[in-house]
Amino acid sequence: MSYLRALFNTYEENEAQVGEIFSKETKDKKVLEYTLLPISHTTQTAHIEMIINLDGTLYDAKVIGKINTILPFTESSGSRSGKNYVSHMLQDKLMYVAGDYVAFTQEEDKRDAHLHYLEQLGEWCDSHYSHPHIQAIYEYVKKGTLIQDLVERSILHLTEAGLLHSKWDTKQDGDKPPIFQMLAGAQESAFVRFNVHVPGEITDPVWSNKDIYDAYSQFYNTKLQESDICYVTGEYLPFTVRHPNKLRNSGDKAKLISANDSSGFTYRGRFKDSFEAANISYDVSQKAHNALKWLIERQGKQVDGRIFLVWGSKNPDMPYVADDLSSSVFTGWNDFLVQRDAMLAQKADTKKVLADQHSLLISGIKKNLNIQEHDDEKVYILTLDAATPGRLAVLYYRDLDIKDYFDKLLIWHKDCSWRHTRKKENEWVQYFGSPSFYTIAHAAYGPRPSDKVVKGVIERMLPCILDGRKIPIDIVRSAIVRASNPQFYDQMWEWEQVLGVACSLVKKHYFDKDKEVYTMALDTTSPERDYLFGRLLAVADVLERNALGKEENRPTNALRYMNAFSRHPARTWETIQRNLQPYQMKLREKGIYYTKLIDDIGAQMDIKDFTDEPLSGKYLLGYYSQRQALYTKKEKNEEES
Repeated sequence: MSYLRALFNTYEENEAQVGEIFSKETKDKKVLEYTLLPISHTTQTAHIEMIINLDGTLYDAKVIGKINTILPFTESSGSRSGKNYVSHMLQDKLMYVAGDYVAFTQEEDKRDAHLHYLEQLGEWCDSHYSHPHIQAIYEYVKKGTLIQDLVERSILHLTEAGLLHSKWDTKQDGDKPPIFQMLAGAQESAFVRFNVHVPGEITDPVWSNKDIYDAYSQFYNTKLQESDICYVTGEYLPFTVRHPNKLRNSGDKAKLISANDSSGFTYRGRFKDSFEAANISYDVSQKAHNALKWLIERQGKQVDGRIFLVWGSKNPDMPYVADDLSSSVFTGWNDFLVQRDAMLAQKADTKKVLADQHSLLISGIKKNLNIQEHDDEKVYILTLDAATPGRLAVLYYRDLDIKDYFDKLLIWHKDCSWRHTRKKENEWVQYFGSPSFYTIAHAAYGPRPSDKVVKGVIERMLPCILDGRKIPIDIVRSAIVRASNPQFYDQMWEWEQVLGVACSLVKKHYFDKDKEVYTMALDTTSPERDYLFGRLLAVADVLERNALGKEENRPTNALRYMNAFSRHPARTWETIQRNLQPYQMKLREKGIYYTKLIDDIGAQMDIKDFTDEPLSGKYLLGYYSQRQALYTKKEKNEEES
């Protein structure tokens, strides 16, 4: 129940934003609108909008493009399914709002749907919580001419028999009219929303009018009768056994809390009734579920239906657990960028400068979020997924003090820090930090892993940051194998990304295992066998690449034999060194430097270590650092010349 309490508190902290419509741009450049829903309200995709005059006559009607609409609902209508024809309170499908539905469909079994709709809407209008706009809509719908009015305006279309077209045949009937372009099925499934026209006045639409929100919430509260102890707040309040769905999207039927299996073993055998197992008050249920829906739409990360969510108790904005912090929405502060660039210019790869960089970045995030040093705010981490269409489960939940959360982020980004490359505004840029979970999944399981694989990696990696667990060894090994096979990749930049991720994981793995500290800066004093073999491979790679020149893009022998080298280093090195001889001759005096460097590295290795025993991932660290040092030296020499 602790996660429900966290969500309930989040709603209460952000109650001023209830009903406010926000928007954000998705990755595919679409604009997504979202809102913190009022109590007793839900959302639905509407297809038709009908505008009513205050006297209850029709002013206008039009087809709209699958627009998400906020509408009042009841506990029964929120969980309706199959032939359980229970209407929402105001906006709904044709079968509920149209009094002439049966006349145009001949579906006699649905006649009661409209009668139930009129009955409960009339009850609202007769209460102390009525509203003039709701009264106008009620006066119109009880006339029972809704479908006829839409047909006269060519919004709905009839067959020759005078019934609603269930399917439009473009060969016989011509181009599809707008309503069929909006609907996947028949016209009968169209959802209608109502608005009210007031001459000479600019008013909020019915679906975003806060006065109407409040009026309905207060009206529906009078309908709640039975009370009991709420397991979340401990207060004696009206309870509910029907909890909201549509948490991940408007078509989501999965629920977090449900117990409709009264004959099975969902709760029977331990409890007499379902609410004895989990009794949640209506107020808590509504606020917690609405807060969750709002957070998912606002900042949740969804992969193959699985939701990964991080938020703060007072400030919802929190950096996600494994995002690249230097590219997150919280960066961009000039002070941070200036200080970082100054540090990197002075000490390009030292351990201290990278630690300072991450500390500075975390401090910048806290400052941007107005988080004080001794703030008592909590950070919540929640993972949700549905094994079946109707059941949504909590796979992972943690709550941390905000100081502990940022401390864990800082430790992770320090321990996994490496130089990575990414594309930003069509340009390749380098940054220092830990790879994101997405990047790790792509590096370990191929350049285009399925969403199922990605969400599995994210789930398994979360405890590595939040609980201090070791990175799963199969993920580390898989990244090492793929980094050892450049030929797997059509583009070298893809392999370079994998190499950087593998180095991050290997660095973190051996720090956790042996407390060994590896940095991107070349360690010329390390006697580590695998590290030295990696250095040898890097020198061979750079030597041949310089000899080939910019015109020749083929892989070097070092890259071609990289996989074999990782499994049989001594034997493969003989082959690589033999193939280097023509390139050493071609470089002449420049080749002497590389030859001498190979000799120096070989001299550091104990003769007993020069064997065919397979290399660990440490060889990638030696390879990367040595290669980077050689390229940096070459660039420096070119600038001086």
